[in-house]
Amino acid sequence: MKIIEDSIEIDGKKLKLQYGKMAPAVDMAVYASLGDTAVLVTVAVGPENPNIDYFPLMVDYVEKLYAGGLIKGSRWVKREGRPSDEAVLIGRLIDRSLRPLFPKSFRKQVQVVVTLLSVDGDNAPEIVAAIGASAAVCASTIPWDGPISTIKIGYIPALENKLGSLIINPSEQEQEYSALDLVVSSTKEKVIMIETKAEALDDQLVQEGIEMAKRENGRIIDLIKKFASRIGKAKLSFNEEEIQPEIISLIKQKYANGLETAIKEAAATAGSSSDGLNDIIDQIYEETEKKFDKKQIIHAIEKYNYANIKKNILDKKLRPDGRKIDEIRPLNIEVGLLPRTHGSAIFQRGQTQVLSIVTLGSTTLEQLIEGPEGKEAKRYIHHYSDGPYSYGQVGRMFGPSRRAIGHGALAEKAIEPVLPSTEAFPYAIRVVSEILSENGSSSMGSVCGSSLALMDAGVPVKSPVAGIAMGLMSRSDDDYVVLTDIVGLEDFAGEMDFKIAGTATGITAIQLDVKNKGLTGRMIKEIFARAKEARLRILEAMNAVLAQPEKEISPYAPKVVVLTPPPDKIGEIIGPGGRNIRSLIAKTDTEINVDDDGKVTISGLDREKVNQAARAIEDITREIEVGEEFVGPVVRILPFGAFVELTPGKDGLVHVSKMGAGFVRDPGKVVKIGQVVKVKVVQIDNQGRINLQLVK
Repeated sequence: MKIIEDSIEIDGKKLKLQYGKMAPAVDMAVYASLGDTAVLVTVAVGPENPNIDYFPLMVDYVEKLYAGGLIKGSRWVKREGRPSDEAVLIGRLIDRSLRPLFPKSFRKQVQVVVTLLSVDGDNAPEIVAAIGASAAVCASTIPWDGPISTIKIGYIPALENKLGSLIINPSEQEQEYSALDLVVSSTKEKVIMIETKAEALDDQLVQEGIEMAKRENGRIIDLIKKFASRIGKAKLSFNEEEIQPEIISLIKQKYANGLETAIKEAAATAGSSSDGLNDIIDQIYEETEKKFDKKQIIHAIEKYNYANIKKNILDKKLRPDGRKIDEIRPLNIEVGLLPRTHGSAIFQRGQTQVLSIVTLGSTTLEQLIEGPEGKEAKRYIHHYSDGPYSYGQVGRMFGPSRRAIGHGALAEKAIEPVLPSTEAFPYAIRVVSEILSENGSSSMGSVCGSSLALMDAGVPVKSPVAGIAMGLMSRSDDDYVVLTDIVGLEDFAGEMDFKIAGTATGITAIQLDVKNKGLTGRMIKEIFARAKEARLRILEAMNAVLAQPEKEISPYAPKVVVLTPPPDKIGEIIGPGGRNIRSLIAKTDTEINVDDDGKVTISGLDREKVNQAARAIEDITREIEVGEEFVGPVVRILPFGAFVELTPGKDGLVHVSKMGAGFVRDPGKVVKIGQVVKVKVVQIDNQGRINLQLVK
């Protein structure tokens, strides 16, 4: 097979696309590399499934530890298992970038598999993966309105007299100093997908980063078009979506008013259906003498409803629940609900209700993550949890879905920039957001609830964080309406879910998904402005309930102290065979851990016992000086004197000549084993041995 290659330079790094060398059995296979980071993207096409009425796209990102030259750390299992959260998130990022540009009525099964083959620790795998996926789909037989490209933008803040600067595809080292992690997928003209974490940066700066990404994406799109044209595969044909005109006609004649009532009912309750809607479906089914199956009727009703919702919003600025286009649903906020948890809060916006719970623990409880780029520890963990009841439905309870993992990661990004440093607050932090009821933007509700719960737990966050979801209805790039705080129906009927979270001063996280062909710069500017207004209003309501973190953490949370003793003292803390540290743990009823970097973490529920253990370790590691006095137990008696414990693991000798006036023949007649005595340091010899004098 002929091998086809094309490449360009991106900020001094070579981006290469290759076809014809790998995976010849599949519809399309593209090897993509940026620097020494490389992926294989395969696109497979399966038969049409007559039982589904949607486009069955699957996107899987597969991490392999060999890509980073690693073998799995587990002693028993060396094969990679289920996808990591990071792999799920990258798969979702690619899916959200590709999906909007497929024909809505294409029904053949499509699977895009991206396998990470090599990682250099410098070039982001998700960027190479997304570009490779775009190239593979564009060159495949599948009809698609691409290509798109994906790029990452960073921001190095101002230092001294130097201005801050936006940078393209920051390296891993540059990203450590970057206050922005902005990933943008776009066509040449419009933005399709955004994923962002930022350190409370100004809205305008983030918009400049989006525009920079779009310009750079244009160059990569030209490369993909050239590459795909050289492969020259013909696209598959497909049937345009059919909506039964007989059903639509019947709806307009007899059921328009009933559907309008059902829509209002659905907009006002969790979920997107109602009893009234189900009744109408049954009536149409009977009236048409079962000529159409219920799936066809539901599909026609959905299309009619969505078109009607869109028309009302565009023409009359009338939303399904009667709100103004920039109106936020009623808010209900409470903190400190749960008596024994470390922090809790309920945040409710309309029918979306989220209960967020904080748990604090020692830093030894950080989550260790093993991936192709090595191991890392996560100190802050946010888990999003929803069940069938969240939507007013029945169903089986499974583990977290891809959506739940994505929503948890988004809330995590939104909160991380405002957390205190480990030095200022030496705790591992886990937040679980339980979605009690859902009707639009539960992920942003979990951001608000988590911010409040953290402050309720006494975590000294720098600023509270709030989030809002924005929607869009449009006829054209110039005829559109931006919606604030969308409900489920507006999400289904609309063209965008643009989530923006931040503090009063700047943005901390963004997630954009579209169902149209993308957003113009003008649209994005208006969305940012309206989202900021909403964010500030929500923050005002949150601050009215809890404006500052509680001064003390919960009495049920562990108390944690972290010490950094001199490296040469670690052995003395641990003692022979761990004797010293085990004795101290038993004596103080605390948990004591020594990290590989030499930090000593002490945790326990009793603050005084934690402080006692900390003082004991400080005594072990500090230098004892002549003239100091100690009170300690006698631990050994020999013919020439008695040994007294000064600090755990450190003894001194009281010679018989220092036990009192006159000659002492038998030290056992002056002191007993276990007796607590007061002594004074009189000498430390050149071998570090400590000589004491008994103080009466």
